[in-house]
Amino acid sequence: MGKHTRVQQKNGKKAYKVSFLIIITLALCAGIYLLYVYNHVKDTVDKSIQETIKSIDNNPEKIKEGQESLNILLMGVDERTNDIGRADTLVILSLNPKNDSMQLISIPRDTLTPIYGKEVEDKINHSYVHGYTINNSKAEGINTSVATVENLLNIELDYYVMMNMEGLPDLVDAVGGITVDNPLEWYDEGYYKKGYHYEKGNISLNGPQAIGYGRMRKEDPENDFGRNKRQRLVIQGIVDKGASVGSITRIESILNTLGNNLKTNLTFKEMKSLYKKYRDTRENSISYQIDGVSQEINGVWYVVVSEEERQKVHEMISEFNNKE
Repeated sequence: MGKHTRVQQKNGKKAYKVSFLIIITLALCAGIYLLYVYNHVKDTVDKSIQETIKSIDNNPEKIKEGQESLNILLMGVDERTNDIGRADTLVILSLNPKNDSMQLISIPRDTLTPIYGKEVEDKINHSYVHGYTINNSKAEGINTSVATVENLLNIELDYYVMMNMEGLPDLVDAVGGITVDNPLEWYDEGYYKKGYHYEKGNISLNGPQAIGYGRMRKEDPENDFGRNKRQRLVIQGIVDKGASVGSITRIESILNTLGNNLKTNLTFKEMKSLYKKYRDTRENSISYQIDGVSQEINGVWYVVVSEEERQKVHEMISEFNNKE
């Protein structure tokens, strides 16, 4: 598809952060492939999870050959009852099979940008809501977010993966809970009304406990870095437990959870190709967060990104994709 119109933004600050959601969505794709031996998995993926959108022209041959780089938008949306939700996590994942590397570029959720298809500038995380309200369509919400990101950085995306983060506790419970080797002891008074004691060492966690474990930041002396470590432990726990699931009951529970909370334009065949052809790209990872400066405009705080920064990130993605 053609590039969308580009609009200038203004300057910023650096931060490096790999989102919990980035890795979990990739893990889910891998998990689906590992379960493909059950005939009904394909139907679940193609009928309940797969959703094409207008902003992306699918090219299945590209991923099938496994020779070209891919750009995938990872979206985290907190959808609740009576709440459409916002795309609070937006990360561009680039995979280069030629040198087995991946690049993760995070977009601040408060980034001020023109919303595709609307004559308005708004926070980029509101792009999902703007699209959704066109005809109360999740596909329109995703399409608007994808096109807005393409616009912002003058890039083209090959795929998207959207996860409703409210469904993550159900996924942990669906695999039968997880075990993590907890490096830090604390008492959580935020996620639970009665609190929960996270002891140091090997601990077993159900769905809500796992989310509380991955979200805590204030009690960790390493702040975001410590939280990222714990989130990786949760992800690893899900992957390890999911890979060992042997009962049909568990598998169907996992599939039902994914069907209710995951959307992607990847087909079942493309998921298999992604797992087989691109899994070694995890060996070398680069992460970057787009620079921005906080600015109050008409009583609302935004992150304003400069034209220079947008061009820099555009070139980062282009150069990464073409690197041998």
